[in-house]
Amino acid sequence: MNIQHGDRARPFRTASQLWLLCLLVSPLLWVDWGMPPQSAVGTPADARILHILNRLSFGPRPQEIETIQGIGIDTYIKQQLNPVSIDLPPVLKQKLELLKTLTTNPIRLFQQFNPNQPHNKAQRRQPIQEALQSRLLRAVLSPRQLQEVMVDFWFNHFNVFVGKGATYVWIGAYEEQAIRPLALGHFRDLLGATARHPAMLYYLDNWQNTAPNSPGARGRFQGLNENYARELLELHTLGVDGGYNSQDVQELARIFTGFGLAQPKRLGDGSGFLFDPSRHDFGDKVFLGTLIPGQGEAEIEQVLDLLANHPATARHISTKLAQYFVADEPPESLVRRLSQRFSETEGDIRAVLETLFTSEEFWEPQYVGTKFKPPYQYIISLLRAVGSTNPDVIKIAGVLDQLSMMPYRCPTPDGYPNTEADWLNPDAMMRRVTFATAIAKGAWSGKSLIDAEQLYQTLGQSFSPKTVSLVTASPEEIQSALLLGSPEMMYH
Repeated sequence: MNIQHGDRARPFRTASQLWLLCLLVSPLLWVDWGMPPQSAVGTPADARILHILNRLSFGPRPQEIETIQGIGIDTYIKQQLNPVSIDLPPVLKQKLELLKTLTTNPIRLFQQFNPNQPHNKAQRRQPIQEALQSRLLRAVLSPRQLQEVMVDFWFNHFNVFVGKGATYVWIGAYEEQAIRPLALGHFRDLLGATARHPAMLYYLDNWQNTAPNSPGARGRFQGLNENYARELLELHTLGVDGGYNSQDVQELARIFTGFGLAQPKRLGDGSGFLFDPSRHDFGDKVFLGTLIPGQGEAEIEQVLDLLANHPATARHISTKLAQYFVADEPPESLVRRLSQRFSETEGDIRAVLETLFTSEEFWEPQYVGTKFKPPYQYIISLLRAVGSTNPDVIKIAGVLDQLSMMPYRCPTPDGYPNTEADWLNPDAMMRRVTFATAIAKGAWSGKSLIDAEQLYQTLGQSFSPKTVSLVTASPEEIQSALLLGSPEMMYH
């Protein structure tokens, strides 16, 4: 039975309490207390480096702490903010070049994997499997870690569900073409790219959105569909308290009439997007108190500009970024500063993140090591910690499915949550310890049995004396499992 995120009824308040429960109920993890080994005491690591690795990446790989000690934290941050300056490993490049669906345009993807045509299961799964290959291989192996972290952030922000009809055809191309190249760019560009992509148009039904009395109102195109307009305001831009009302939702839906999908028989520009004037409402609209003259597709560009530059959008995005990178309840002082930077730079994501990473709040001790890792971040951090070089993507995806955080499988438009309250529960912790034990034995990572000493060197002084004492008093063959399943590994 899969655990469900959002279940807040749990009898334990911290991961430490749950970890001790796991130790008590599992004979494999029953250990006595002891003294920390000399090696752990004698290999101090810079806590600031660990903090930056835990937040700007999915966790340290072997020798990464030493690498940053050599170049300095400021240089590391600058490199991560400019991912194209970082070369990908040749092996990763070779693996990604085999994933052809990621770079195929949406029209050709639909022609090749048309859900209305009979396909064998292997062919139907190809776009999904290649998307998973790309996402997980990059998360584990890519040195462009901040880009991967931001792809995770933005995909959840602009979530589409692979299980809805034809969406599976475009899932990898959506991430590769609409999100990844813009993850550190300007928010307005990201907003426009996701709005026009067939995956979003199909998932939130705007491809059917039609002015009721327009010439094109026939068949499945019979009237207004407000789904995309509503989520565009509530989730993508202004936020639930962004100052709009139901009339604004309806006016926005009118603006987006005719904004839909191209016919798959016509290649066109290959994007899969088509504005159909025969289904558009050309009447004037009043949206958020602003007159939007009826002028067709130009109306859409006008409202996207308006929304991208709205103060409520600046605050909504800044709050989510601060929550993702700093704390479940981010400090108001930081949210204000990020909002101001967002507005000053017209939504320059790179500039906002630079402000965040150099802020006092980001470095405050009360926020270091206190963010609970959602399942995706936890599993990836384990694979990186053990130095995985050839991760078994299909099996890892199965693990994430059991933990209820399979990429592309969140059915709701708000995406997966990232707060402790949504993920911390006894069943989930037991599963995590089970997977930590398997990875310590070399499962799914392409590595052999993991040595505890190697983990101490990779993760530095991130373990409490209590954890070190408990681990070192245990049998040698389970020390790595205990470290990977420790409370300190559950947080970052």
